[in-house]
Amino acid sequence: MVQVKEFRIVMPLSLEEYQVGQRYTNMRMQQENTTSTEGVEVLENKLIEDEEFGKCQYTSKIYRFQSKAPVWLASFAPTDALIMQEEAWNAYPRCKTVMKCPYFTKFSLTLETIHKADSGHSENVHGLSEEQLAAREIEYIDIASPSTDYWSYVIGNNNMDFSKFKSAKSGRGPLLDGWQDRCNPVMTAYKLVIIDAPYWGFGYRLEQALIAGEKALFVESNRNCLAWIDEWCGMTVQEVRELELLSSSILKKKVVKPTSIDK
Repeated sequence: MVQVKEFRIVMPLSLEEYQVGQRYTNMRMQQENTTSTEGVEVLENKLIEDEEFGKCQYTSKIYRFQSKAPVWLASFAPTDALIMQEEAWNAYPRCKTVMKCPYFTKFSLTLETIHKADSGHSENVHGLSEEQLAAREIEYIDIASPSTDYWSYVIGNNNMDFSKFKSAKSGRGPLLDGWQDRCNPVMTAYKLVIIDAPYWGFGYRLEQALIAGEKALFVESNRNCLAWIDEWCGMTVQEVRELELLSSSILKKKVVKPTSIDK
């Protein structure tokens, strides 16, 4: 059964600030989570003219996180079951990511993100059909409240207490109860996750595990985005892009490529 889940992540940032902060955060997290055997390998990172998105940033990546596979999956799947191939089109404020798994060839994950300057109350920003709307489940993510489930333990390590946080450069913070409806500026990342793993016996469990993993990643990356605001505040998109290209070069040298994924 196809799973349709929409996460809404409110941030105390403007759309322009979030564009820079998001890219800086993704770059830094990739560096911190990449070793010689696991992490992120950037295959392509370039500006393109796309039929659907127009001018956008296209990236192609391989994610290797074999050690993070849950026990139940590792019990019957090989260690490369969590090697993922990703294509992404960043036409901010609209972005699309498609992920596939070489081991589970029928599996697909699509992530569509719309960024809006609101506090998370816009409906159907993705233009879903009636059938999709009926299947869609909405969940709000409060970055001031870290998760404590399995995937958050595996993915996250940001223990910032945002009720005491104060940015030196931007003055943002602290985030107290009900901050989403009081902060200015404010914006929301509407992230629509569609997962299909048509495998009898474990497909639904795999879908649920990956949705939980995506949520944990959204929580961690957006908590980091605000926590690191004094690092990226004042940077331009072009300056971040230059850092991304440098980071891609570093990651290529850092990761040892298993021959099985490159054939």
